[in-house]
Amino acid sequence: MISVVVPIFNEEELISLFHVAVASAMNSVGEDWEVVYVNDGSRDSSLDLLKALQSEDPHIVVVDLSRNWGHMGAISAGMQTARGDAIVLMDGDFQDPPEVIPRLVNAWRAGAQVVVAVRRSRQERRMILAKLFPLFYRVLGALSDFPIPLNAGIFGLMDRQAVDSINSMQERNRYLPGLRAWAGYRNAVIYYDRQDRAAGDGKLSFISRIKYAMDAITSFSYKPLRLCFVLSLFSICIAAVLAFFAVFARSPMNSVGLSVAASVFLVGCLLLLCLGVLGEYLGRVYDEVRSRPLSIINKVYYAQAIAAQLDSEYPQEAADKIFRVA
Repeated sequence: MISVVVPIFNEEELISLFHVAVASAMNSVGEDWEVVYVNDGSRDSSLDLLKALQSEDPHIVVVDLSRNWGHMGAISAGMQTARGDAIVLMDGDFQDPPEVIPRLVNAWRAGAQVVVAVRRSRQERRMILAKLFPLFYRVLGALSDFPIPLNAGIFGLMDRQAVDSINSMQERNRYLPGLRAWAGYRNAVIYYDRQDRAAGDGKLSFISRIKYAMDAITSFSYKPLRLCFVLSLFSICIAAVLAFFAVFARSPMNSVGLSVAASVFLVGCLLLLCLGVLGEYLGRVYDEVRSRPLSIINKVYYAQAIAAQLDSEYPQEAADKIFRVA
């Protein structure tokens, strides 16, 4: 079986069309399949639409989270629920084209355990994001201590072994493309052109994207911490230069006052920057120590036939109401 995991947050405009496209792509693959839609606390009719689609298509599994947990929390819940031998991760706004899925599956059949979909080009209506994404990947490539495929998001395929490895990781601030690369296994790359959203606006806010970028950098790089030492050396050199000019300046009073003010300002800025970097890492350590889950599943809706099969295979889980029938 092949599973497709799709996080959904307020996508009522696209759900029906998107599922038609996914079903068409999966039917062409020639294997049993399921698509796991994770409702990430949608405030519109997304959940009702998904349950209505499930009554028409038993391939659909609907995971309803207890609230909005964010993009990575929804993906984590979907990966934990998916039952396939291979799991495709993608967004539900047509920016990740469903017609690319058969190419991912073919690469998996050829022996790859992790298939990464890399963006050959991307279309963005918002010019700011169109400029910032290339900048982010250049910064990530320069800072990362571990080689991570650039211009790649969550879109891709992992086999069961790779998914189980990532599910077993305990960290809470996740950057999935980095974890996928860090886990290793046999990799393959598929190139595609990323389109703009088919309708509506993006659900990730600018602040959420900044947080995601910070997760990417701090999860796979110690260079920001090491930058403190470089800045400390730089500040010592500047202080030495200012002291030299203060000693040999023609107007000692003005020189001393100016150099002292410049030194204090420089050292203060560097201290604040270093404290900010340390605080960023300390906050992530705090998140890891708390060990809170990435998300909490409220209900999982299966079609009647699949639910009956799960009841027989996992009686204890069924008794604990993990599996909910639509």
